[in-house]
Order: sequence, then C-alpha cells, then structure tokens
Amino acid sequence: MKADPPGPLSGVRVIDMTTSYAGPTASMYLADLGATVIKIERPRYGDDARHWGPPFVDGASAWFASANRNKRSVAVNLRAPQGQRILHALLDTADVFLQNMNPAKLERMGIDGPTLLARNPRLVYCAMSGFGLDGPGSDLPGYDLIAQARSGLMSVTGAKGGTPQRVSTALSDIVTGMCAALAINAVLVRQQRDGRGEIIDVSLLDSDLALMAPRVAAFHAGEPEPAPSGGTDSVLSVYQPFETADQTIVVAVGNDAMWQRFCQVVGLAELAADPELADNAGRRRHRERITELVADRLARRPGTEWLALLAEADVPASFVQSLSDVVRDPQVVARESLLPVPGSGERLVSVRSPFRLRSQPRPRNERFPELGADSHAVLTELGYSASEIDELVGLGVVGVCTEPEPKTEATA
Repeated sequence: MKADPPGPLSGVRVIDMTTSYAGPTASMYLADLGATVIKIERPRYGDDARHWGPPFVDGASAWFASANRNKRSVAVNLRAPQGQRILHALLDTADVFLQNMNPAKLERMGIDGPTLLARNPRLVYCAMSGFGLDGPGSDLPGYDLIAQARSGLMSVTGAKGGTPQRVSTALSDIVTGMCAALAINAVLVRQQRDGRGEIIDVSLLDSDLALMAPRVAAFHAGEPEPAPSGGTDSVLSVYQPFETADQTIVVAVGNDAMWQRFCQVVGLAELAADPELADNAGRRRHRERITELVADRLARRPGTEWLALLAEADVPASFVQSLSDVVRDPQVVARESLLPVPGSGERLVSVRSPFRLRSQPRPRNERFPELGADSHAVLTELGYSASEIDELVGLGVVGVCTEPEPKTEATA
C-alpha cells in the first residue's frame, strides 16, 4: 500500500504535559496534522482521564481513547531530580510545550514560560488553565462545569422557566483545545520564519466567553438579560424546536425570502402577507403568535413529511437526533467521521478532527498509547543507555509499559 503523505506539521515535536481533556484535545489535533506528540504522564497512574469511566473497554477508558490518538507516552516522576532532567532534555528538543499545571509548581520546577523561553527561545509554550495566567482567579482550578457556569453559558441554557443547565458534553474543554491548537499553529508559522517562540495563554473561561460573544454583545447593546428558554430566544424569530405528529424537529428561518417560502410550505400564507412580519424585527415582536401558529401546523403531520417539504423549499430543518441516530447518519458515515480505535474491535471510537485536508485523504488514526509505552524508546533517543534506563525504572523515576501492545489495525 502506498504510504500516506506526511501531514503539514510533520517534523514538529510537541511535548504535552496536560491531563484530563482540554490539553489532550489540543495535542491530538496537532498529532492529527502530523506532529510528533510525546505525552508526559505519571508512572503507575498516568493521565487522570485514563480512569474516567465507565465505560471501559478491556480496561481502557472511552473518554481517554477519544482524546489521545496518534501520541507516544513517556511515564516520568517529575518530583525526582532525574525526572526533571529528563523533562528538560525533552523540552530542549521541542517545538511546542503544552501544560496545565499550577503556576507556583511550574516555577519550582523551572518550567514556567519565561524560564523555558530563556533556555529555548524558539519554544511555543502553551499554558492552559481554568481562568488564565493573570487576574484574581488565575490560581483557581478549572473544570468544564465551572467555566460554563461562570461564563454565563449555563444562564441561557435549559428549559423555558427552568433552572440553568450545563451543555451536556465537555464543551469548554473541546473548544479550549481547538483555540489552543489554532494559536499554536499561528505561532509555528512565525517560528519557522524567524525562530521566535511565544507564551500562549488559553483558558476555559475565555473560550466559553467566546462562545457567548453574540449574547454578551446583544445584552451590552440593551437586549434584556436572557434566561433559559428551551432554545426559543434566538435573534432569528423562527429558529427553534417544534413537535411534529411523531418527532421533534428544528427549523431555522434565516432571512426574509426564506420566511416567505416557509409560510407557503406550512400553509400560513396570511403570515407571509402581513406587512408587520415582513422583516425579522417585526417577526420578533410577534414571535409568540407566530410560533403558536407554526407549532399547531407542524403538529398535524409526521416529521419525515415536513422535512421533505422544507428541503424542497430550501428551508433548513432537521430531526433532533439521538446518538443512536447520529452514528448512523448518512452524512456522518459518508465522511467517516467516527474513527474506530485500532485493537478495540470497533468497541472504542474517536471522532475525526473537524477539518479535512485534501492532501490527507485518510486520517491519521493510531491507537492511544499505553501508559509508558514509549518511555524506553524516547529515552534512548535522548542518549540514555539501556543500563541507565533500567536504573531509572528501578528507582521509580521512569515507568514502562508492562502490558503487551494491543494488536493494531490499518489506518482508517
């Protein structure tokens, strides 16, 4: 089989000392693009996410597997001086370093941003945290739930009249990982041009504030403070879920011409002819009346019929799909968006990166590493002899994988 072409980040070396989900997501996207990612983990325990579950498949966490493909694992005790020397040796060879540790601990270990850039001026240093590197909350631990609450995201999410709710996925973590990968790639362009590194500051709170940008802007401009609405308070007047005779659908009427077509499809020509409803501002003033009439019409026929009619009229609409629907969605299947984890018998999957490169027709899809699977090989690359590595293993400074490597499968 012809070898796949190298990714655009081929040759870029990333040292990833992050745990949980945001940092591993960022480094996974870099790995997907061809970077060599070396994941630094604690001996015996590893990344916290290795223990998130159930579900586990043959002892492997589905959560961990979803954010750690295409990486190497080195298990090092960073409390030991020998472990810190290994880390510094790795960082001397690195293009990118990601960490999400407490700032005081970083300074004690000599791996804070200013110290490392003085030693390696071309290093792209990405600090990931809950609340950023400065400000009164900079030392606080950050979790997805906390960021969603503090950013206002939860305040607009939930059933109408109900209590605020968390968006029920690791939203803050995943978006923060995307933001980190974006910033890292931008600085890598400059690094290649003039050799300058950078300290990148990415936080869960800032990422969630970015998600809230339109709501913050509208509130600041005089819009009433929003509350949970069940998704019925969009700036667009008809942009929400509706019940059909058998299933829930969503309808997105994005402009005035689409409004006219929509009214014809649902048999509400009188609304289309009403001059007070000719633009979105007018329709928002009469939103409650409009949505009551639309809900009554849509409840009369099955969802499949409405979706066919709306598609013919070029009005965006969709079923509200459960995950059992999503994994069978023809578009998801056609674009191979779910990547079976090699060696798992397709019981574990990760989700393909949300970008496609024409030069990379097949995604890179190597199984997540076992804890310490690459410790011996990476230390050998750094110049350690076999006897030196054995001594470090005996002292508990370095952990190596004792489990047999799972059978791998061809890249999807």
